[in-house]
Amino acid sequence: MPKYLIERNIPGASQLTPADLQGIAAKSNAVVDGLGVPYVWEASYVAGDKIYCIHEAPDADTIYRHAKEGGFPADLVTEIAAKIGPGTAG
Repeated sequence: MPKYLIERNIPGASQLTPADLQGIAAKSNAVVDGLGVPYVWEASYVAGDKIYCIHEAPDADTIYRHAKEGGFPADLVTEIAAKIGPGTAG
């Protein structure tokens, strides 16, 4: 299944409380459960005024559907082409 990087512009994202983030996660999980298609939320990272997410879905339209149903912005959705890290150097 394709993997996507999602950029969400949320002013003050880094100031969200643990309770705020818990609520966002619960809403996201509920939407995922109701999509009726394979969907995996791997992780999200809060930085400055953005939240960056890694999700697996059949296509980008499903990513946008998740965002719309959850009330989350999805300002940029890009399919991940490859993963590299220290071990990639050989």
